[in-house]
Amino acid sequence: MADAKQQQAVAPSAAWMTVKPFVNGGASGMLATCVIQPIDMVKVKIQLGEGSAATVTKKMLANEGIGSFYKGLSAGLLRQATYTTARLGSFRVLTNKAVEANEGKPLPLLQKAVIGLTAGAIGASVGSPADLALIRMQADSTLPAAQRRNYKNAFHALYRIVADEGVLALWKGAGPTVVRAMSLNMGMLASYDQSVELFRDKLGAGELSTMLGASAVSGFCASACSLPFDYVKTQIQKMQPDANGKYPYTGSLDCVMKTLKSGGPFKFYTGFPVYCVRIAPHVMLTWIFLNQIQKFEKDMGL
Repeated sequence: MADAKQQQAVAPSAAWMTVKPFVNGGASGMLATCVIQPIDMVKVKIQLGEGSAATVTKKMLANEGIGSFYKGLSAGLLRQATYTTARLGSFRVLTNKAVEANEGKPLPLLQKAVIGLTAGAIGASVGSPADLALIRMQADSTLPAAQRRNYKNAFHALYRIVADEGVLALWKGAGPTVVRAMSLNMGMLASYDQSVELFRDKLGAGELSTMLGASAVSGFCASACSLPFDYVKTQIQKMQPDANGKYPYTGSLDCVMKTLKSGGPFKFYTGFPVYCVRIAPHVMLTWIFLNQIQKFEKDMGL
């Protein structure tokens, strides 16, 4: 009887330890998104050809007010609740398994990069529907009034996509989304570890300086690796059929070839400064919030 009671008391703790990396990862990503959402909104509009960051910001304030910067926030939060939860959670689980198989020794950089690629693919596959809803909600105001979808929130967007286009449409553009996530995670995680060693061990920086410096380098590398895929993904996800029902691109490869032909390779880096400014702070805030959440759990004995 006593043993049974002990097992019942331990079971919730064991279950929490299993899901905790996923819960913490999703929560930290959602908090970071609340801060970064305005920058992300400007980034999408730049990619859609509405002008520079200053022009886009001025136009949004004049035409739609401050609330326009948070259009699509519900989809952004849903994306973090799916994508980041799966990405950071699976990364931690896979890393722990790898460390265990490595007899507790630190993992080499290459192995961490492979785990980051895998975690990015898992997260993007899970979060692709929410990402599609986010892009469409952010791009809606750039369309002619007659073509706007006017989604009320993320869940309404998902419902309409399924009703109008079918379930599989939720994964439209999933290919470049997955590749983008894999490249972003590889660039972010690999460069972060290397940068920590540089700032802390070689430059003798303090804990805060190391975290901020490494996060900034990580954000830049993640941006450089992932922006071309993000550009293609955005073009595929926001495209509308013309009067004859024909889409501007037949797929991701067609988008790549037409973009290269019309604008050259640097066209894929449209909006890079804003994209970098958006990625780097999100990386830093995600880690800061994650550390604070873990500290709170430790203090509470969770």
